Amino acid sequence: MTFRFARSILAGLALAALPAAGALAQTPVTVVLPNPSALNVFPLHVAIGEGYFAEEGLDVSVEAVNGSASVLQTLASGTGQIGQPGPGPVLAARSRGEDVVFLYNLYPKTGFGVVVREESAVQTPADLKGATIGVGTADGAEVGFTRNILTDAGLTEGTDYEFLTVGDGGTAAAAFLNDEVEAYAAAAVDMVIIESRGIPLREITPDEYLGYFANGFAATRAYIDANPEVIKGFGRAIVRGYKFGTDPANIDKVLEHAAAANPQEAEDRDFALGVYEAVSQRMTSVDPSRPLGYQPPEDWEKWHESVVATGTIPAPLDDLEAAYTNEFVEYWNQD
Repeated sequence: MTFRFARSILAGLALAALPAAGALAQTPVTVVLPNPSALNVFPLHVAIGEGYFAEEGLDVSVEAVNGSASVLQTLASGTGQIGQPGPGPVLAARSRGEDVVFLYNLYPKTGFGVVVREESAVQTPADLKGATIGVGTADGAEVGFTRNILTDAGLTEGTDYEFLTVGDGGTAAAAFLNDEVEAYAAAAVDMVIIESRGIPLREITPDEYLGYFANGFAATRAYIDANPEVIKGFGRAIVRGYKFGTDPANIDKVLEHAAAANPQEAEDRDFALGVYEAVSQRMTSVDPSRPLGYQPPEDWEKWHESVVATGTIPAPLDDLEAAYTNEFVEYWNQD
């Protein structure tokens, strides 16, 4: 009798330790962003709010830092698992021996543009000789993007122009108002913020640069190799978040999910809609036949050539293909 009683107690304890029916063990994942905008990465916040990550067994938290370099430092330290850096900083990190890999092309069209005040006499990048150009962070993706444009225009940093770190959004608007900068390397959200402060802008980005892809999701090779199921689930949830978020019928839910992450950004609905529209346009692929998240090798070649030509990295990488992977794209896009 004593043995049967003990055995029934042990069985009851074992059952109590099991998760409730249908529950999934949740793997914690910290996603590190280069700025605090939630609309700038709305598929992520839609995937959180609609429960797509939870369905993949992921418990996703979000941390905003200051620029792509900080994102990459966080990944290297292991305090973040997936980040959203730009391709230029990823190539620079790899040139220093950091094995970080671009996973998901979130912005098939460039997320940046070189802008001037509408009344400015500047018409082309070549007209910026002698100018001070504002950037959000000293080593963010927008710096490499703009440096490439100005190099092609025949201008040399430190001789013909200089960068000034002025921050994002509102502080960039103040830099224009105070005549600290003649131009600004703006993300799509920054353009909307600056214009909302009563400063009409004009973009002077050459057409050939509008096709340069921008920030996407990345992780270290060590993390990818150790956690392929996390990468599979993460990307699939992002694809679902993008599809939900770009359906016009869901715009109110998109704004709601973004507001949960950044309430200040959602205080003015017209402003929030402006940011959403600008961002979603840049997330639309230049080739609709390509699956979401896909990274064209020829686009990586363009970035590689640019960062070498501008001195962002000291020499060409031995293995450019190691900087990115499309191995999960087909899985992410399965219906």
